[in-house]
Parts: sequence; C-alpha cells; structure tokens
Amino acid sequence: MKSYTDLEQSKKLAEILPIESADMYYCYGMNIYTKGWSFDDTPTIIDNSNQIDVHADIPCWSLAALMKLLPSEFTTENKFGKYKYEIKIRKYKFTDNVDIYQIAYGNYKWYEDGSHSWKDMINTGEKEELLDAAFDMVCWLKENGNI
Repeated sequence: MKSYTDLEQSKKLAEILPIESADMYYCYGMNIYTKGWSFDDTPTIIDNSNQIDVHADIPCWSLAALMKLLPSEFTTENKFGKYKYEIKIRKYKFTDNVDIYQIAYGNYKWYEDGSHSWKDMINTGEKEELLDAAFDMVCWLKENGNI
C-alpha cells in the first residue's frame, strides 16, 4: 500500500496546495558515495520546526495528510438551489489479493427508515491504492473550489 505521494503527485499538489499542508518532503543532498548532488527518492518526515526550501526540496504528502484535507461534507449552489455532498470511502474486494478503493461525495436523499439513495455523485473512480483515490479527490476539490 502506498503511504505517500510519488514525485509527480507531489509536484502537482505543491502547485495547488499550501506547502504547510505537506508532512514530508523529497530532498536533494550530497551523496557521499558519488561526491555529487543526487536526488533522494525516499521522502523525509518533517515536523513544524523544519523549514522547507521550495527551490531545493519538493513537499510530499502522506496518506494521513491527504485524508485530513478531505472535508466530511461540502455545499455547492447553482441556479436550482443548494446541494450538500457527504463523503463515502469505499473498499471493494476485486480479487482474493487485490482491493479496490473509491472516494466519493454524494448528494443523498435520506428516507424515514434511515436508508438513502444517491441523487448525484462525484467520485474518483476505482483505484488500486487509497492514496491515489485521495490524491485525485483532493485535486478535484481544490480545482472546483471546495477546499
């Protein structure tokens, strides 16, 4: 299971999110074996006391950091009215060895018996990694002004 964003995902998030929301970073540094600069492709965990030099380091988000960015609900409004969307995180058994994940926001219709049906749904599609679903949803929410 992926636990942090890959380099391309990290670069995309660094363009659209506040860097302070990252909890890790990829860093460039001196490689003592080659005596030259190299890229470390394993992110380093940071805390509030670390300063990130955005020119040398690339912020990275853990799965936990991405999940914190996802609101439990959001409201949109158009000419037909206000619509409240609530989050659903789903895990499906694809095969004995593979699970599939999906993050969705639904505009539900609730019934008296406690059941509900989807009136409208925004989702990531099915992903083999929960982190990839969270990444896609964070990007969609940010691009559409919901976070």
